[in-house]
Amino acid sequence: MNEYGKAYPEACVALQKWYHEMLEADFSNFNELKKVYTNASLVADDRLVFNICGNKYRLVVRVNFRFKAIQVKWFGTHKEYDKIDVEQIQYKKKKHDSKNH
Repeated sequence: MNEYGKAYPEACVALQKWYHEMLEADFSNFNELKKVYTNASLVADDRLVFNICGNKYRLVVRVNFRFKAIQVKWFGTHKEYDKIDVEQIQYKKKKHDSKNH
């Protein structure tokens, strides 16, 4: 289970479903994606916001349609989402204890 699954166990299956759908998808632009993900929102810097688990959670990603690349920028609850600047937020890896390396 990945870090999102540990922190948000009820969202784990929905995130995996979204991930596998995106792997199989071949969207050329946001308009094509929007036909499938009607609740997706486009924000600055090619960032998209997806509702996960009936809008209990939000997933912010940057999509490069030309290169078929997706970068996860942020994931959390809707309440947490309301506290971030969606245009600036960056994914931050957890710091590992140096004793474990």
